[in-house]
Order: sequence, then C-alpha cells, then structure tokens
Amino acid sequence: MGRKIALLLIWWIFVSYTLWLAPLDQPDTWPLVQKLLTLQWGEVNAIIPTLFSLMGVWPMIYACLMFADGRMQNFRVWPYFIGSNGTGVICLLPYLILRESNQEFYGEKDKWLRILDSRLTGVFLLVSTIALLTYAIVAGDWGDYLQQFQTRHFVHLISLDFCLMCLIFPLTSLFNDDMARRGLKDSRIFWTVALIPLFGPLFYLCLRPPLWVMGNR
Repeated sequence: MGRKIALLLIWWIFVSYTLWLAPLDQPDTWPLVQKLLTLQWGEVNAIIPTLFSLMGVWPMIYACLMFADGRMQNFRVWPYFIGSNGTGVICLLPYLILRESNQEFYGEKDKWLRILDSRLTGVFLLVSTIALLTYAIVAGDWGDYLQQFQTRHFVHLISLDFCLMCLIFPLTSLFNDDMARRGLKDSRIFWTVALIPLFGPLFYLCLRPPLWVMGNR
C-alpha cells in the first residue's frame, strides 16, 4: 500500500504541475513536435529528439513487464501502454497504481508476449538507446538544452517525464513480480537494476530468463 500511495502522489503532483505550472498550449510547442515527428532533427538540438525518442523506449521497457503481468489483472493493459507513448507517466502510473501484485503467469504466451519476452527485444532496445545517447553526446548542445529546459514547456516536461520513468521503475512492485515469475530471488539483481537508471532495466531485459508458464487455471 505504501508503494501505491507514493505512486499516486507522484502522479498527482506531475499532473498538477503539467496543467497549472507548465501547460503545453504554448506557441512554440506544436512546431517543435512537428519537427520531431517528421524527423526534421537537423533543425533541432540533438538532445531534444534523443529525449523524445527515449520516451518511446521507456514505454517499451515497461511493456516487456506489463503485458505478462496484465494477463493476471482484471483490466486490459493496452490503453495504458498506448497512452504512455503519448503522455509518459501520466497514463503509465494509473496502471501501476491500479494493478494488484501477482507473481504467477498462467496460459500460453501469444505472439506479442513472445516478442516482449524475448531477449532480442531487450538487445534491440539497448542498442537503440546507446545509438540515441551517442547522437546526443556527439551532436548535442548542452548549454542550449539547459536554456530550452528553462524556457520551453515541452522540453521541460519531457525531461521531467524521463526522470520519473527512471524513478518509478523500482518503486512499483511490477519489477519484483516479474523477477519472481522468472525464479529470480537474488536481491542483488533487484538493487543493481534499480540503482542504474535506464541501463539497469535494459540489461535486465537482455539477460532475464524466459517467463515461467504455469499452465491454465
């Protein structure tokens, strides 16, 4: 219950902050988003499209845990996953708050679950992340990014959203339950993944054993 209260508090603060202190209905928001969506990255500081793209990587990291977990919940995962690709933690956190902890998995893995359960998916996400961060480091202007962080609400919010994605990963029991479903009981695995933002979860997806299927119930 303590975890759910913490997650609910984070959700409420971030939603309130977004609506009242950093609303996105600014004149410079849509032109920037349009450039990012149409891959006109040469016209934008490289750090911004990197952050924007990583906010697509993070929902996939969570999806690799959520869809197996969602099989054991009383509601569907898809709306929260799809919403998180557009709004980040605003749509992701309600799933993490509403779900009940469950460390079992029954039934067969469908094609989508097999993809999400595959280590190759983790490797693809890891390689993509390394490529994106390399692009930001090589071509990005950090001074300009800091200025945009302070003056442009969109850049400000996706930066905070990225940090919250990192923060809530070890806070939710979703990660603990996924480890238990795979027979992983070593607390050192949990803390290694939890204390290394972004890359901890990515390496976990690359190295975790396959999901234990317990048959039908």
